[in-house]
Amino acid sequence: MKLNSILDNDFYKFTMQHCVIKLFPKARARYKFINRGHHAFPPGFDKLLRQAVDDMQYLQLSQEEKEFLSVTCPYLDPTYLDFLQGYRYNPSEIHITQHGDQLEVHADGHWYRTILWEVPLMSLICELYYEATGQQRVPDEEVMAITRAKIEQYKELNITIADFGTRRRHSLAVQKLVVQTLREYGGHTFIGTSNVHLAMRNGVKPVGTHAHEWFMFHAAKYGFKMANMLGLEHWVQVYRGDLGIALSDTYTTPVFFEQFDKKFAKLFDGVRHDSGDPLRFADDTILHYKEKGINPLSKTIIFSDGLNYDKVAAIAAHCRGKIGISFGIGTNFTNDVGLTPLNIVVKMYEARPEDAPRWTPVVKLSDEKGKYTGDEHMLTLAREMLEL
Repeated sequence: MKLNSILDNDFYKFTMQHCVIKLFPKARARYKFINRGHHAFPPGFDKLLRQAVDDMQYLQLSQEEKEFLSVTCPYLDPTYLDFLQGYRYNPSEIHITQHGDQLEVHADGHWYRTILWEVPLMSLICELYYEATGQQRVPDEEVMAITRAKIEQYKELNITIADFGTRRRHSLAVQKLVVQTLREYGGHTFIGTSNVHLAMRNGVKPVGTHAHEWFMFHAAKYGFKMANMLGLEHWVQVYRGDLGIALSDTYTTPVFFEQFDKKFAKLFDGVRHDSGDPLRFADDTILHYKEKGINPLSKTIIFSDGLNYDKVAAIAAHCRGKIGISFGIGTNFTNDVGLTPLNIVVKMYEARPEDAPRWTPVVKLSDEKGKYTGDEHMLTLAREMLEL
């Protein structure tokens, strides 16, 4: 199998890459595959993945895709779009090994290059896994019927929904069906997809801002106490008010809110919730805005943590009339096909800021201990530094 577009990736990868090229062009990064679900990979899976990764070197931004980005995302510099048109994946940055039924995948190189690998690696691993294990999904008509039933339910809640399902989708074919169905039946409820290729093909908005790695790198360069503040400051420096949703939980939400002062609270359109109790997060966010003298109804929370209808309905009922809300739904849209979704991630685990003499382990301390990632010693150090 092959990916057929360089834009078959999540939007926040391109928005972060744009920033990295401007601010940290010499920085290096390492990523690794984490098999959270302890899935067993069949013999020879590493060779299948190797071939799919090697084929990615032929992907390139077309003129049509470049024009789409230029019109849809005017905050991306023309120089960046020229760079992206010349960018090619370098498969030598990816190292793949298999020991028995366990898979190891690492990426290593300049951050501005390796940043694009995470999402396609995950989607390739998922799609190849189902192929290699011979698992059959439900037919296309059923995928569309399931998706239509979901979006009809969401429409009744009077909320907005985006597809965030590229990373752990069953396959590109399924995500295509899902986005087409959401566009056809979603009305004003469906506002876009994180997948830039499918946004372009379906005439909808690409959705996203930044990911945990943005703040993880800032901790490696500037220290844990400055990571949130400088991560936000640099984002504002590049985007000047565009792409204004801030991710809150890289080092726990309470630590984030200590630095999300009145300036940032006014500048950013809202915050994204990605771990921990969503109702408690909503209450804490509303209180934070009120303490800063800001009307919470002028701001938005994007909820994106393992959502399904019941969770969304509970959050919507809790937040209605208190703060703006929207939802990014991933695996529940793009891998609800009668099979078990893979529980996998690809995370940055080391960074080497420009001119740094050595690599620094990076960690994530989300609002859910099960989502902590990174070196144990560095996790302990982060907790001590941040007084957690």
